[in-house]
Amino acid sequence: MSTGAAPERRLPNPLPRPGIELQRLREAWRRPRGWRRLGAVDNTSIGLLYIGTALLFLLLAGALGLLMRAQLAVPGSTLLSAATYNQVFTMHGTVMMFLFAVPVVEAIAVYVLPNMLGARDLPFPRLSAYAYWAYAIGGLAFFCTLFVGLAPDGGWFMYPPLTGRVHSPGLNTDFWLLGIGFIEISAIAGAIELILGILMTRAPGMSLGRMPVYAWAMLIVGAMIVFAFPAVIAGTALLEVERAFDWPIFDAARGGDPLLWQHLFWFFGHPEVYIIFLPAAGMVSAIVPALTGTPLAGHRAIVAALLAVGFFSFALWAHHMFTAGLGSLSMSFVSAASLAVAVPAAMQVFAWIATLWRGTIVLHTPMLFVLGFLFTFVLGGLTGVMVAVLPFDWQAHDSYFVVGHLHYVLIGGTLFPVLAALCYWLPLVNGRRVDERRGRWSFALIFGGFHLAFFPMHIAGLLGMPRRVASYEAGLGWEWPNLLSSIGAAVLGAGMALFTWSLVQSLRRPRQPHGNPWRAPTLEWLPTEAHGLRSIPDVDGRDPLWRHPSLGDELTEGRHWLPGTATGGRETLVTTPRAALPHHVAVLPGDSLLPLVAGIGTAGFFLLLTVKWVALATAFGAVAVGSTIAWLWQSDRSPGVAVADVAAGVRLPVGGAGRQAPSWWATVIFLVVDATVLASIAFSHLHVALRADVCPPASAALPSWSAVTASSAAGVASAVLLWWSGRRLEGGALARRHCVPLLLATALALVAFGMLLGAHRQAGLEPTAQAWSATVAALLAYHGWQVALLPLVAGYLGARIWQGLVTPRQRATFDNVLLLWTYACAQGVIVAVWPHAVAGWLS
Repeated sequence: MSTGAAPERRLPNPLPRPGIELQRLREAWRRPRGWRRLGAVDNTSIGLLYIGTALLFLLLAGALGLLMRAQLAVPGSTLLSAATYNQVFTMHGTVMMFLFAVPVVEAIAVYVLPNMLGARDLPFPRLSAYAYWAYAIGGLAFFCTLFVGLAPDGGWFMYPPLTGRVHSPGLNTDFWLLGIGFIEISAIAGAIELILGILMTRAPGMSLGRMPVYAWAMLIVGAMIVFAFPAVIAGTALLEVERAFDWPIFDAARGGDPLLWQHLFWFFGHPEVYIIFLPAAGMVSAIVPALTGTPLAGHRAIVAALLAVGFFSFALWAHHMFTAGLGSLSMSFVSAASLAVAVPAAMQVFAWIATLWRGTIVLHTPMLFVLGFLFTFVLGGLTGVMVAVLPFDWQAHDSYFVVGHLHYVLIGGTLFPVLAALCYWLPLVNGRRVDERRGRWSFALIFGGFHLAFFPMHIAGLLGMPRRVASYEAGLGWEWPNLLSSIGAAVLGAGMALFTWSLVQSLRRPRQPHGNPWRAPTLEWLPTEAHGLRSIPDVDGRDPLWRHPSLGDELTEGRHWLPGTATGGRETLVTTPRAALPHHVAVLPGDSLLPLVAGIGTAGFFLLLTVKWVALATAFGAVAVGSTIAWLWQSDRSPGVAVADVAAGVRLPVGGAGRQAPSWWATVIFLVVDATVLASIAFSHLHVALRADVCPPASAALPSWSAVTASSAAGVASAVLLWWSGRRLEGGALARRHCVPLLLATALALVAFGMLLGAHRQAGLEPTAQAWSATVAALLAYHGWQVALLPLVAGYLGARIWQGLVTPRQRATFDNVLLLWTYACAQGVIVAVWPHAVAGWLS
């Protein structure tokens, strides 16, 4: 590696009294001890818990996979009954996809990104803590359904009609449909945190062009989660209401369509493949330059490729439906998109190869896993091109060829980079590296076992073996591929056990300063304490540690931005999204047990609702809501200090309002998620309307336009009233009398929904009659629960107004409530008009 002379640059002047500032900083970021450590919310504590829990689920899912391979090692095996095999098969896929793959990439990002970005922490540490606890508690309880015979058994894709009430009358399917809810909530909460952390808390000078590729990958993945996950939330909700209330949304006999589930599920499911792959690609782009000692080749091209993959991934959901009879034109379009996505993926591979070519390769354990990833992913990409070709897919669809391809792309393309990343970033935890001898042996076993386990599956598929079978007869030619796959799975399991033991042994060794063992160029290798970096660095290029080898000493001496705490609490700098110019100081909430309590309440609500313990589920839901309100109330405190010294002669405001505040943008992203769920339900209504002979069907009717207009007008008036009352904030704090327009706005919103619901009931809406009415009722129900939240939101805002806590400087609550309120009222107009618009278009 050649760094040359460090270029001259102008640094912010350090503040006086650095020793006193450091003492105050350490005190503000002091972590709790004993049982109170459960309330820690900083990224280091939560990130480590997150990673550990995700790896636990990997081992549990792997154990289920070994059970499946033991069952299929020989023909006619009776090790597992067909019913038990279905549960094991479903849980293996569900745990791998929902409880390991997505959480582990978010977990590593939560741990690594703040320091990589030069931030003290991400903007909503309590949200990260809540996301973790909901995931961990709910996920472990969900996994335990295996031991009581209640695990889902319809496959991790849950296709109706097999998962309808007729064919799956028990609670197994309900555990999947409701149990998956807390997992999606956790993933979306993590995505919001990562998006805003990357866009708004980067170190000054770290413009988008200077941002590490790994941060780019997580930014794109966060956006993909926001648009992809709501589709499966809508799908699971619709299937659950069909099972619970007999609304025939997927029932073909009453106008529904089972293929609608596939549209909703795979609109989430195929982008999820790239939601898992892109972070892995970002990890490789971080590891390869460090281990070769040379800058990453084609930085801009790789970022463009990441964006292209994210874009194309949303055009590929019907890639899984080539045999569903959707029509040659649409299938040809999806096939072309499936082939096109290989181009940006290949661009990244060529860039990594170019970096390896011009650098110096040393076969440390992380590099071995990176090379294993490149070999495996290229093979998976080649079979991906094969199944993207329609005639071949028609032959290989639902065969073990697809199972082999799936594991090469998902596990080979994700597991190897994740293991490489764990070895690469392990010194950040306690300064220790993985023992190289054990690391090489674990790589050899994992790499060899993986290919021995999954390559023969391609051959079994080409020989005609269907997927999702619990047993098979002898004499079909499938014996030797299955036996080899089972042997390979055992070798892979042994390799994972050795790798896990190596990690544990390294973590048990005494802590020491991590230094920069790989001579890496990115900021996470700077010396840190509980507060992260001593001062926030000023960045003037892409590889800051190579450009300025003395940067660590400068930061330790407090010679950069915000070397202390201006308010006595936890703080970080908020910078502009594009150029990363210092904008204001954000005060971060401290440690609290409330996210843990809210996580327990969320997991308990969904799981207890599954077993129909409605009263107890409601109580847990109330605990979740109450805890969330309490932590929001605590977090929204006036810092007291209006401006802060962030360097000698440089002062910035403390806190931001409106579009300057991260919470405003978090609300916007949440509303995008909400709107995407609504769009998915609206698409469902359009889909079943297209299948109907007459729209609306003869047994259904639409409310009059006068009722729709009156309801919409009341909703708009509610939003306008709240907007009007907000104008008073310009002149000072809202007084108690301003609670009156808030009450009127609440009443108008409730009246608007009541009018719309009454109009539909008067028109004879009967959700159990046919799918058209069921989807209309689903639209009304989704809007109704949001309207039901408005009194709660109004009560919270009213309480803050009553306490004099809504001021021009402390207006985040009002601004965010205004966003929520306006959206809810706009949603009411859409729900009122959409069935009329669809009927008019089809008439």
